[in-house]
Amino acid sequence: MTPSDKASPEPLATQLTLPLPELNLLPASVRPPALEGRVFCNRNLRLDRIEVVGFDMDYTLAHYHRHALGALIVELAIEKLVARGYPESFRELVVDHDFPIRGLLVDLRLGNLLKMDRYKYVKRAFHGQVELTREARRAAYHTRRLQPSSGRYVWLDALGSLPEVSLFAAAVDAMDRGQGNPGSPRRDYASLFRDVRAAVDETQRDGSLRKRVVEDPQRYLDVDPQLGPALQRLRSAGKRLFLLTDSDAAYTDAIMAHLLGSTPEYPSYHRYFDWVMTDAQKPAFFTHHTPFREVLTGGALGPPVAELERGRVYAGGCLETFERALGVVEDRVLYVGDHIHGDVLRAKKETAWRTMMVIQEMDAELLAHTKVLPWSERLLEQTAQREGLQDAIHEHQARIKTIETTLEELPEDVAAPELSANRARLRKSADKLRARLRELELNQDDLEERIARAFHPGWGSLFKEGTELSSFGHQLEVFACLYTSRVSNLFAYSPTHYFRSPRDRMPHELSP
Repeated sequence: MTPSDKASPEPLATQLTLPLPELNLLPASVRPPALEGRVFCNRNLRLDRIEVVGFDMDYTLAHYHRHALGALIVELAIEKLVARGYPESFRELVVDHDFPIRGLLVDLRLGNLLKMDRYKYVKRAFHGQVELTREARRAAYHTRRLQPSSGRYVWLDALGSLPEVSLFAAAVDAMDRGQGNPGSPRRDYASLFRDVRAAVDETQRDGSLRKRVVEDPQRYLDVDPQLGPALQRLRSAGKRLFLLTDSDAAYTDAIMAHLLGSTPEYPSYHRYFDWVMTDAQKPAFFTHHTPFREVLTGGALGPPVAELERGRVYAGGCLETFERALGVVEDRVLYVGDHIHGDVLRAKKETAWRTMMVIQEMDAELLAHTKVLPWSERLLEQTAQREGLQDAIHEHQARIKTIETTLEELPEDVAAPELSANRARLRKSADKLRARLRELELNQDDLEERIARAFHPGWGSLFKEGTELSSFGHQLEVFACLYTSRVSNLFAYSPTHYFRSPRDRMPHELSP
């Protein structure tokens, strides 16, 4: 039986008329929220099967005012760099807090910042705060795929790492102007980055950063009035909640108290959570076997404990001990964090926990995406035209080659004016097609860059690079079941909501 002999699929006995009028009768609370308040799904997840929900604190429950906190971190870090021997002129560095995005790679050898696509090819690059030309970028990185895990590169995917990126980029520019590492006769970008990172880390270790934030929380923290109701709704549905943060207990108490305040039902933020775990040292929490210690009144730590009690605050700890306390099947746990490597990736690799990623930049990405939709449609049309032109050129080349082969095979004394004239016409036509193709390619390049700069003037979209996912976007797709801009967006969904991912299609399914 040939394909044409096969019977057509029988029509369904009953055809639905869409949209269903009954949907208009649903209350607003069960309808999808506005785009900027939506939770997006990479992998199907049923909230009714989730028994335990855990949260990171910094950049997850706690949203910081990026510029204010970034300026504070840079200020404190520069003080420490100058104390290490860097020139006083570093105090005058022009640091652009809008310059970096997440998902960048630091090239320690060359002092460059790189953005890769999902296949680990470099698509954008800056030396300090100066963009590399296409030629310079290709010369440095297009001979092979990068190996981000090698010692030459450092991956920066956390929102909290952006201040150190901003400072490093400005410091690279200063080094290139002759303000180099103290005591170093050459440009040593690796040492510079390590010094910047050490200075930023020291602001955490010595408590200077936390002290300033706690002294003026309104300046540095964005209080979300829907956060408490969102947590309460999950608890009311019978789900147990936990807090798992790298911050110490005192800082956690101060931040969470500011974010959630006090109500008659929840006089303390502790009431929202069955377990509070501080000083977790993620990602080591998921792989090491550090014991838990209870945080006692006054901040002192008790002896190691083998079993956890609900309602207590702990420091340190590890996944193995905590999962015994949970007593549930691993895939009944949803963990919400902001850091791909520290929270989402490690939780996904070391356990069967479901994962949700909070991406503070989501709202800006969605706004830019809406703005560029007409340009994206035009780009698709031009891509189809470009492919048509390329096919036509290839067809011309094939026909020219056939004519030339025929002419070569003719005896020398045989003239073939018709074939020669036809070849000339085809060559002229092919030249016109190539000129049109070059024009269209330039047009497309300009349009693609316009689309990218609508997201970020230097780096483009956080999630995309050209027509491909960025390396960050790819990791988000692989390791995060859900993602959204803030935890409180969960309030718009029923605790039994079924999140469904878009249907995947392979290339052969895209065309009839």
